[in-house]
Amino acid sequence: MAAANDQAPQAHEAEPGHYWNRAREFVELHDQVQTSVNLLDSLESFLSTFQKDLSAVSGQISELQTRSKDIDNKLKSRRRIEKPLSNLISDVTIPPLLATTILDSDVGEDWITTMGEFERRLENTRSRSRVKAARDLGEVAEGLRIVAATKLRAFFLALIQPIRSSVTTNMQVIQTSVLLKYGPLYAFLQRQAPGVAHEVQRSYISAARVYYETGFRRYARSLGWIKTRTVEKLEPITTPEADKTIRMNPKRLLHAKIEGPGVTLAFMADDKSYKEPIEALLRSLLLVFMDNATAEYTFLRAFFSVEPFMPSEDSKSSLLSPTGLLSPDRGSFTERRSSVGSDYGEPRGMPVQPNRSSSSSMISSKEERVTIDALWKQILDPVLEYCQTFVRSALDPVPPVTPLLVMIRLTESIVDEVQIRNCAAVETFVFGLRLQMWPVFQKAMTEHIESLKKLAEGFSSSYFSRAAPTTDAMVSSICERYVELFSAFIDLTNQGEETMIFSNLLRLRQELGKLILRHVNQTSDTVSRATRSSTIYEMLLQGLSKRAHLSAHPKSQQEVAYWAHLEEDARRKIISAKQSRSTR
Repeated sequence: MAAANDQAPQAHEAEPGHYWNRAREFVELHDQVQTSVNLLDSLESFLSTFQKDLSAVSGQISELQTRSKDIDNKLKSRRRIEKPLSNLISDVTIPPLLATTILDSDVGEDWITTMGEFERRLENTRSRSRVKAARDLGEVAEGLRIVAATKLRAFFLALIQPIRSSVTTNMQVIQTSVLLKYGPLYAFLQRQAPGVAHEVQRSYISAARVYYETGFRRYARSLGWIKTRTVEKLEPITTPEADKTIRMNPKRLLHAKIEGPGVTLAFMADDKSYKEPIEALLRSLLLVFMDNATAEYTFLRAFFSVEPFMPSEDSKSSLLSPTGLLSPDRGSFTERRSSVGSDYGEPRGMPVQPNRSSSSSMISSKEERVTIDALWKQILDPVLEYCQTFVRSALDPVPPVTPLLVMIRLTESIVDEVQIRNCAAVETFVFGLRLQMWPVFQKAMTEHIESLKKLAEGFSSSYFSRAAPTTDAMVSSICERYVELFSAFIDLTNQGEETMIFSNLLRLRQELGKLILRHVNQTSDTVSRATRSSTIYEMLLQGLSKRAHLSAHPKSQQEVAYWAHLEEDARRKIISAKQSRSTR
C-alpha cells in the first residue's frame, strides 16, 4: 500500500514530459483532423453542387424526352403524307421527256403509253385547280394537249387514206392490226378533243362507205352476170317441164348452210362458161355480206365506243386537295373466223374484239348501241341496197320451190350465226330478207297445189271441152316429182313441226291422192283399179324408202305409214275382188 502511494507522485511528475515528448504527434494528428474537416467541407460543397447539377440535368432530360416525342409525332405525320405528297407533285408536274415526246417526235407505238401518262397528269392538274402549282402548269398542259390533238388528227387521217384510195386494200388488216392497236390514242381524242375525234370518225365513215359501196357493187354485178347464164323459174308439178326444176342435184341442198361449198369469187364471172344456181349465188353474196358487216360492226363497237378515263392507282392515292396537307391526321389518304383474204372474194372473219371493262349504266349502253348502229348503217347503207336488189332479182321470176326453200334456210342459218356474233343490225336486215321470201314460197306452193287440184278434178282449159284423160306415165311422173319435193323439204327441215312446210305438203298429198283415185277410176274393172292403185302406192313407197337418211324424221315416218296403209288396202281389194270372181 505504501509502495503504491510512492509510485503515484512519480507518474504525475513524469506526465508533462510525456505529453511534451509526444507534442509533435499531437500536432500532426491535429493537422490531419483539420485536413479531414476541410475535405469533408469540400465534399459537402461538391455534393451540394452535384445535386443542383443533377436536378438541372434531370430537367433537361425531361425536356429532351418531350421534344423527342414531339419530333417523333412530326415524323409520323411527315411519313403519312410523304407518299400522297410525292404523288401530288408527280401528278401535277410534266416530265421533260414526256413534253419532248409530244412536241418533237412523230406519232408511233410509244405514244400509246405516253398519251396515257399525259392524260393522267392532265386530268390530275384539272382536278387540283385549288393547288397553285397545278394552276400554273395548266396552260402548259393545255398547250401540249393541243399539239397532241393536232398530230393525232393528221396521223389517223393518214391511216384512213388507203381505205379511201383503193378498194383492193385489205380492210381487216387495217382495222385489226393498225387502227385497233392505236385505239387508246383515239380514245384520248374522244375525251380530250371531241371535235377532232368527230372529224376522224366522219373521215373513216366516208372512206369505209366508199370502200364497201365500190366493192359490193362490183361483186353483186359479177354475180348478176353469172345469174343470167342459168335462168330457172317455177313450173307447176303437173307440167313435164317441172322435171328439170324439181328433180335437182342433192348437192344443191348444201347451199342452205353456212358450212358448205366455197363461195363464188368475183373473178369467176370472167369465165363465160362458169355457171352457178341462184341459191349458190345468193349464198355467196350473203356470206360475204355477213362476214364484212359483222366485222365492221365489231370494229365500230371496239374502236368508236367512248371509254371513261380510269386513273391509275398512284393517282388515287395522292392528295386530292390542298386541305389534305394541312390536316393529315383526319384519316387515311389511300383506302375484240376466217383467214385474211380478199374482202369481196372470201368471207371475212370477225376481228377479235378486245376485252373492255364496262363501267357505264344500262341506259348509256343502250345509247351507245344506238350510236354504233347508226354509224354502221351510214357505212353499209349502199351495201344493204345492193343485197336487197339482188334478192329481188333472185325472186323475179319466181324460182323453183326447192331452191327457194334452200334460200330461206340459208337466211335462217345466217341469222343464227349473226346472233352468236352479237350483231343486231345485221340480224334485223337478214331477218327482213327471210320475211320477203316466205310469201313467195307460199305462192309457189299454192301454184303446185292448184295445178294438181285442177288435174285431179278433171278441169280443162275450155268450158265446153272434156278434160283430157290421165295416163300411167303422167301419174307416175307426178308421183316421182312429189317424192323428190317431199324428200327435199324433209332434208331442209330439222324441226318436227313447221306449219308453213308441212301444211303445204299435206295439201299437196291430198290432191295427189285425189289424182290417183281419178286415174284408177278411169278403169271399170275392180281388180284393175285396185292393181293400178297398188302399183302407184308401191312406187311412192319405193321412192320414199330410197331416202334412208330421212327415215328418222317423224314426218317421213308418217308419210311412209300413210302410203303403206293405202297400198295394203289396195292389196286387200285385189284379193277380195279375185275371191268374188272365183265364187261366181
